[in-house]
Amino acid sequence: MRFIATGDWQLGMTAHYLSDEARPRFHRARLDAVARIGALAAETGAEFVLVCGDVFETNQLDRAIIARTFEVLNAFTVPVVLLPGNHDPLDAASIYDSPAFSSRVPSHVHVLRGSDPFTVVSGVEIIGAPWSSKHPQGDLVATATKDLAEVAAGDIRIIAGHGAVSVLDPDRESLATIDTDHLQALLRDDQAQFVALGDRHATFEVADRIWYPGAPEVTSRRETDPGNVLLVDIDADTHRAEVEKVHVGTWAFTVIEADLNSAEDVADFEERMNAVPDKDRTAVWLILRGTLPTAAKARLDEQLDHFSDLFALVSLWERHMDLAVVAADDDFADLGLSGYLQETLDELSARATADDDSAVTAQDALGLLYRFARSGS
Repeated sequence: MRFIATGDWQLGMTAHYLSDEARPRFHRARLDAVARIGALAAETGAEFVLVCGDVFETNQLDRAIIARTFEVLNAFTVPVVLLPGNHDPLDAASIYDSPAFSSRVPSHVHVLRGSDPFTVVSGVEIIGAPWSSKHPQGDLVATATKDLAEVAAGDIRIIAGHGAVSVLDPDRESLATIDTDHLQALLRDDQAQFVALGDRHATFEVADRIWYPGAPEVTSRRETDPGNVLLVDIDADTHRAEVEKVHVGTWAFTVIEADLNSAEDVADFEERMNAVPDKDRTAVWLILRGTLPTAAKARLDEQLDHFSDLFALVSLWERHMDLAVVAADDDFADLGLSGYLQETLDELSARATADDDSAVTAQDALGLLYRFARSGS
């Protein structure tokens, strides 16, 4: 038996840090990733798709997002099983109870609203642990799987949960931490054959037959292995499971660090940025350190302006920046400054080396003065 495990689609994700131009493309990319999951199911003969929580970013979404989701899911040729997570719990305002959802949900799309066994295809049942609020008062998976019987010969049972497991250093104040030992006992006692979990956006194997598939499209720069789904094969007789990670995402969030202390370093940084593929689908957070002459800093600023037009995002990570500017003697030598401009240069050069907050302002002003003087020379 083969199925696809995925989770954390977070359709309708705000992505407020992206530009107004990039944000709609990012929203569309998340739906496109879902479409690729449907195509993958058809290509590989998967019998169903299991989505382990956070299908939607929130319970309060424009109905157009739901409509577009259904437009994509209508093309799926296999059942799709949705587990409500912490972003879209089954609370009083649940998106799954909204008219926009309930009136148009495709017949092959099923929401796990409780822990009763759900037979998704013949011989295969899913036990879900849906969230009913954003602050559960206990381990939902343990509650949902309490007193399970051994699986009948030839049948398969899959556990679907959402949240942090105990072995991954979760929030100590959270009551919803999933007990890893309990999951392993379920598998060992043949009360289940596979556990698929959502909440962790990077693909991760917790233990044998316990997996986070991760988000099918990147959601944060902190994710180490995003953009995947799992293709899972379970032998109905031996209950052995084979798991294949399949990449379906197209966006990348990355952090680039560079030490810049010369014009040559700036040129190397430019080559590095030029080499990044798919710039319109890449968000970059920069950590830049060093001390640059004014001319080199002006060149860097020109590069950043240029790359901001190419990338989905180029952001200077202010908390980690440590880039200073000094007025080298030869930076302004050929610009013919005199009078007030020369006096301004001398004053800014002195302030740029001060040991206080005014130094940063003076360094920025030096760069502007250099670019102004150069354009007028």
